[in-house]
Amino acid sequence: MSSSMPNWEGFMIPTLKVLSDGVVRHWREFQPLVADEVKLTDEQKQEMLSSGSQLKYENRIGWAVSFLTNVGALSRPKRGHYTITEAGKQLIPMFPNGAKEKEIRALGEDKNSAIRVYKKKESTAAESSEQKREIESLTPIEQVQGGIQRINDEVAAELLQRLQGKEPAFFEQAVVDLLLAMGYGGTTGAGSVTQLSNDGGIDGVIDQDILGVNRVYIQAKRYADNNSVGRPDLQAFVGALSGKADSGVFITTSTFTEGARTYANNVPTRIILIDGKRLTDLMIRFAVGIQVRDTYKVVEIDEDFFS
Repeated sequence: MSSSMPNWEGFMIPTLKVLSDGVVRHWREFQPLVADEVKLTDEQKQEMLSSGSQLKYENRIGWAVSFLTNVGALSRPKRGHYTITEAGKQLIPMFPNGAKEKEIRALGEDKNSAIRVYKKKESTAAESSEQKREIESLTPIEQVQGGIQRINDEVAAELLQRLQGKEPAFFEQAVVDLLLAMGYGGTTGAGSVTQLSNDGGIDGVIDQDILGVNRVYIQAKRYADNNSVGRPDLQAFVGALSGKADSGVFITTSTFTEGARTYANNVPTRIILIDGKRLTDLMIRFAVGIQVRDTYKVVEIDEDFFS
């Protein structure tokens, strides 16, 4: 019966066990193996989500894989393919009977652990016990909204990992695509990435009109989380804008130092700063690098019909 199917946490260790041989497998290849590992019945393997869009066990394994990849227990060498890491191998004997999300996340707080800190937005940080008790009192709409926010958080974390793992040219093109999706460039404008050399510190240019009279200049820094953008980077960007424009957009996958933000707020040239958190918010909002998987309708009584 469906009540005995493991929740998504219950699929984490079985997934690691299936991939423990170190072979790189496509998710379509190893998901049925994980189902066999947890001994799902044929009936359970056919269960669908209420939307009818996906098998329930595949959805739960997908959540497990997303979390394990986030904390570094799995790696994604190429699109749709996964393999276990040394950190992942260490989890198997540590949790022979299965692990909870909070247990693995706690390992990430240990500096001696190979597990990475779980990336989650501040607005949805770990719930307190009081908040957890309040979940049951939420309305169905509030619960749906909370679920969507969690999905967005997971996707945002993976977006950053993907962007940080690509070459600089890919990231520069991605930010140009984002600004165009946001409406910069107008109906007849255009955007492009500058040459990788001799670009004067400018990585992208968006023409706001067909003649290119008005332009948006972009600097894109594909930095790791622990490598913040400092004031010297912004000063170099402002210098590159001299004689070209009185404003620009600086985008990074990491964060900006306080000194950088102070400089941006006080320099005559207007510089818009977009850090990794805001970047992923915008990519999700304007559907750049993501796609809508399911759409759910919330219904209510049509009072006009009964009046």
